[in-house]
Parts: sequence; C-alpha cells; structure tokens
Amino acid sequence: MSIQLQNIQKKFGDFVAVDQVNLHIGTGQLTALLGPSGSGKTSLLRIIAGLEQADSGQVWFHGQDISERHVSERGVGFVFQHYALFKHMTVFENVAFGLTVKPKKLRPSEAQIRNKVQHLLELVQLDWTASRYPSQLSGGQRQRIALARALAVEPQVLLLDEPFGALDAKVRAELRRWLRRLHDEIHVTSVFVTHDQEEALEVADQIVVMNKGRIEQQGSPEQVYDHPANPFVYEFLGNVNLFHARIKQGAVQLSALSTPQTQQHELAYVRPHEIDVLLQAEPGGISAVVDLITIVGPTVRLEVLAEENRQLIQVELAKDKFKQLGLSQHQQIWLKPQQSRIFLGEGI
Repeated sequence: MSIQLQNIQKKFGDFVAVDQVNLHIGTGQLTALLGPSGSGKTSLLRIIAGLEQADSGQVWFHGQDISERHVSERGVGFVFQHYALFKHMTVFENVAFGLTVKPKKLRPSEAQIRNKVQHLLELVQLDWTASRYPSQLSGGQRQRIALARALAVEPQVLLLDEPFGALDAKVRAELRRWLRRLHDEIHVTSVFVTHDQEEALEVADQIVVMNKGRIEQQGSPEQVYDHPANPFVYEFLGNVNLFHARIKQGAVQLSALSTPQTQQHELAYVRPHEIDVLLQAEPGGISAVVDLITIVGPTVRLEVLAEENRQLIQVELAKDKFKQLGLSQHQQIWLKPQQSRIFLGEGI
C-alpha cells in the first residue's frame, strides 16, 4: 500500500503545523518522520491516519484519494507511545479486541480469532503471556502487545507515534532491532514518528527530516547522514563542528571560527569522527589543546580548544587509537579534518 501526500496544510489557530507537504511512501516501506518537537511530524501522522483533517491537500492510498474517509475506513493500525492497552482485559483479549468488535457479518469465528491471536503473539514472541494482564508485563512487552493488537485487523498501513519514547535506553535499543526484524517479515507499509536520530538511522528504509512544518530532506538513512541537504539536517543528525573554509589554489583550507561573527563566511561542517588527531604540526593542521577526555565504551570523546581563539571542538576516536597516541589533558595536539561539507554563509 503506497501513500501519497499532496500539498498538505494544517494550522492550529495561527500556528502552521504542516506547511504544504508533499511526500511519497512506497509499498512495504518503513519510513521515519524525524524532527524536533513542533516540527509537524505527529500532525502529519495523524492526518495520514484520519485522526486529524488537513485544512487543504489530499491523502492517497494506493492511487485512491481517501482524504474524506473516516479513520475507521482507512485500514490503518495505530500504535501510541503509551501502549493504550485495556487494563481489565487479558493480553489475549487485548489483541483480539479489534476482531471481536467487527460487524457480525465481517467478524471471524471464535476459532479463527483464537488462531489469529496465537499467531500474532508468537510473532511478537510473547505467546506465553496470553492469560496475563498488562500490569503483569514490562513496558517493552506491553508495547509489543500493542503492536500485535494493531496488526490483528490486518491494516494496510501501520502508524507508530514515538512507539518507544516511554522506555529506557536499553529496552528502546532492543525494541527497535526487533521492530526492524518484524517489518522484514510482514512488509506492511509503516510510518513511525521519532525525535531520536539513532532510532531513525537504525530502523528506517526512508527518513523524512521535518522542521517547522516542512520537509527539509528525505532519503535513505545513508543519504541523509552522508549527504545532508542543508545545515539544519547536518546539525540535527548528530554532533558537528563548524570551521572557516577558504579555497586556496584549488584546495580547501579550514581554520577555527573567529569571534565575534561579523560577516558571512564559507562554513565547513565536520563531524567529530571525521577529524584526525596529530602529535606534530602538519600543513593544514589546526593547533589545539586537549581540555576534556571522556571514555564511552570503545569510543573516546575529546573536547579540545583551538589555540587560535579557544573555540571548542569535539573529536571522537577509537579507544585503541587514543591509547596509541597516549593523549592526556592539557596536551598540545593538531587537528586535521578528513571530510567536510561546505555551506555558504549558513549556520551562524
């Protein structure tokens, strides 16, 4: 089931939540709507679901305009952040709910419902919880049951609004890997909202980066991370350092930013892991002093100060490389960016 959004506009009073959005989501694709709070991603998801009505524009499912259809007629499964399971029902009854409330002529038999629920509980690896109540499950288990319930009615489109937002970091990491594997099995067209860059990069086939109601960029995780369209995307998808860039004899020379900023410059954006640390001066190297060393598992994060103007620069390197260099606090080093992306007069 493909989804096509054409010129979607949505306001709440004077606030423009979604601003003339056009978007295509391919059949069977897992798409992440990624952006900060207030960027319009949840409003867009609710418009796709039919939970909100756009002020203008059309929503198409597989070539059919469904803009005026009620949410119950769209064939959509919806998973909220806070599970929304019925506390007084068992896990089995929760998953079966969407099937048992169908009109009598469309309702499966009790045996069919039983088999379907059992299959779904096996799919989400929680068949042993059928007779338990939501209060007896962990947060991660409840969210998987909520997903099984959404899948029970065989939705054409699955929509997830910050599905793992209420969970701790370890459970979130486990669940997003599980969701990716599950999607590879069932291939239902899915859209999920997140503000977590790592979540989107790890799980999605396509990422749609949103800001102030508009789409800044869409593409595969590799495309948006390696080839950001503008400074907003670059900065939103991870830490970044800014340098002055000058073109001299066909080569790019980078230097620390001067302060204060009084004019537009060519700005080079460099991620922390794209910087080499040198123990001796080299042409093009930026002299700096190590200010802070933080070891995070196999990675070492350095905060260094450019000697020219005390600009703070973030550097990441493997622990093996860090040990090889023998770095210590207050040590003088030289930095040599290996990759950069240049934007003219933006980001200051």
